[in-house]
Amino acid sequence: MPCHNGQVTGDGRLVLAGAPIGQAGDVSPRLREVLASADVVAAEDTRRLRRLAADLGVEIAGRVVSYYDQNEAARAEELLETLKEGRTVVVITDAGMPGVSDPGYRLTRLAVDAGITVTALPGPSAVTTALAVSGLASDRFCFEGFPPRKPGDRARRLAALAAEERTMVFFESPHRLASSLEAMAEAFGPDRPAAVCRELTKTYEEVRRGGLGELAEWAAAGVKGEITVVVAGHVPGAGEQDMEGLVAEVDRRVAEGSQRKLAIAEVAKEAGVPKRELYELVHKRL
Repeated sequence: MPCHNGQVTGDGRLVLAGAPIGQAGDVSPRLREVLASADVVAAEDTRRLRRLAADLGVEIAGRVVSYYDQNEAARAEELLETLKEGRTVVVITDAGMPGVSDPGYRLTRLAVDAGITVTALPGPSAVTTALAVSGLASDRFCFEGFPPRKPGDRARRLAALAAEERTMVFFESPHRLASSLEAMAEAFGPDRPAAVCRELTKTYEEVRRGGLGELAEWAAAGVKGEITVVVAGHVPGAGEQDMEGLVAEVDRRVAEGSQRKLAIAEVAKEAGVPKRELYELVHKRL
């Protein structure tokens, strides 16, 4: 029953539990304790949860329910009622923190709005782990999740990030990695420093560093495993003088009879710069 300030009475508590991204030994003692004592454990994959519990030597006494993308909306409402009854609900995903490109946000929002205590058990995160090992600036960064799947949507999203000065972190699936790196090279330039982090903390961990163009060529042969991509931010003023020269080259070719669109595409390709960036600079001067 609600009390006068709108908060729910009782000791209901939502715990967002960080799961290991590769090594079961990375979990904290607190995660063992909460898995063993929670009234309900909502897992993205119940089979993975059972395997993790077995690896940790933990017996889950509470009720285990599935909580994944397809049932998140309906399940969140059910779990909210459980929380209102004064019970402890733990949300755990396959790896990393719930709510970070994984189920968790919807229930968290409902719990917060209902005045229920929400806490977290910090754990490994592919975002910060990749950032740390990338060798790129980590004082300011942004997490962009998975790039859009459709090429047009992806190109627009990346174009909007071309001037982003913070280091950017992305997730990507192995079979879309090469095309995403190609799109990033187009949007940010093939020489923009980046790192592809594969299978972080696992046996076959690999961190590949280089320019986006170079990394796209490497990925074209095929890459397997969990992927996190870290891309350096834009450096204001870098290459501005060179771009002025490229604009002049476009103007020269147009004056000689070439179509402007074709001249822009040719000059951008030859110089290895984003076509969209050169296009915008040329048209600003028209």
